Amino acid sequence: MTNSEYWNSVIEKAKSEGRPFFSLAPMEAVTGSVFRRVVAKAAAPDLFYTEFTNALSITHPIAKKTTKGRLYIDPAENPKPIIQLWGNNKEDFEKAVVEVKKDGYEAIDLNMGCPDIAVIKNHSGSDLIRHFDTAQEVIDGARKTDLPVTLKTRIGYSEVSEYKEWIPFLLKQHAPVLTVHMRTREEMSKVPAHYELIDDIVKMRDEISPETLLQINGDIADYQAGIELAKAHPGVDGIMIGRGIFTNPFAFEKVPQEHSSEELLGLLRYQLDLYDEFVAKGIPGHFAPLQRFFKVYVRGMKHAAEIRNDLMSTKTTDDARAVISKIEAGGYE
Repeated sequence: MTNSEYWNSVIEKAKSEGRPFFSLAPMEAVTGSVFRRVVAKAAAPDLFYTEFTNALSITHPIAKKTTKGRLYIDPAENPKPIIQLWGNNKEDFEKAVVEVKKDGYEAIDLNMGCPDIAVIKNHSGSDLIRHFDTAQEVIDGARKTDLPVTLKTRIGYSEVSEYKEWIPFLLKQHAPVLTVHMRTREEMSKVPAHYELIDDIVKMRDEISPETLLQINGDIADYQAGIELAKAHPGVDGIMIGRGIFTNPFAFEKVPQEHSSEELLGLLRYQLDLYDEFVAKGIPGHFAPLQRFFKVYVRGMKHAAEIRNDLMSTKTTDDARAVISKIEAGGYE
């Protein structure tokens, strides 16, 4: 499948509805197959991404076994998620992309914006913003196959003004999609996203690579906020939501509705069931990462703090279901 064929199929519906396409951001220990299916059940975006995965680990004789869980795609997932890879070595990407194509992935996203200190010490993620030559090698290596290769980045590493050189460099790669988180690495999420730069970045895109779709990320809470942002900045093609999903699992809902505690607990049960199915397939899984999702479902409930504490003390999915049953039976009244 060529670059244009894949992306045309992805955004066709969005364009027909006169709106930008929407995606759930790739997040470590979050956007695995289980949670992707939970979000799809609640209110699905147009696109999903995997957790970010080290390119080296894809073919490493030992590490590739530990990536099995994060790379799993359930047959029910449609469209298939885009795999996001990080690293700093051209050969690692050349080898990795051949394997992920065999695994059925249809598109690859390169992580050039992760602010995690461990990733940066590996001279990867947002550290690439400081090393254009390495970034170029990574992009060239990822293009070993004919799969579409997209790019995700921040506007700079330490200074906002870095976007004036970094974004044009990326646009000259003529990727099908460029996703820009509108903060620097050093800003993390401590300051408001720099939406004031969007129009300038759109202008850069129009001049350098008009065929590249521009997706914006950062501080976008839900579908409605994404629509308003795109209206305010004509030329934005896509909206990526990350942390907003932890406040509202229905963040991609086109018509916002009130959701009862019963609906939220139903989603939690669904996630627990999917997790059990996932583990039953023999795929490595750990219960502890599952606990980070509990706050998504109990936020705003009466006695939320007590319920969350009880859920966080659970050790198994059955323990968590017992807490749900206690809520439903009025045990926290």
